[in-house]
Amino acid sequence: MKQPAIYIISNKYNNVLYIGVTSNLVQRVYQHKEKLITGFSAKYNLTKLVHFELFDDMENAIVREKRLKQWHREWKNKMITKTNPNWRDLYPDII
Repeated sequence: MKQPAIYIISNKYNNVLYIGVTSNLVQRVYQHKEKLITGFSAKYNLTKLVHFELFDDMENAIVREKRLKQWHREWKNKMITKTNPNWRDLYPDII
């Protein structure tokens, strides 16, 4: 299903974050989990979906992604903890 979204993935230690935007969240997270996407997420073993937000249009999703990338790490941690206190992998919730 196509729907614009931003997402944050992390590693098992929750010490590295990656923020991305996509029109197909399930497919994109699967690609990260299976290391089908080379680069930062594969290098740091980022396979755990810890936060996501859905949008009605891609333009708003891109604006949100850019804003989140400017945030301090502490702010991102607080946001994730507020919606996902145990930083569990949310992927099973979306498939």
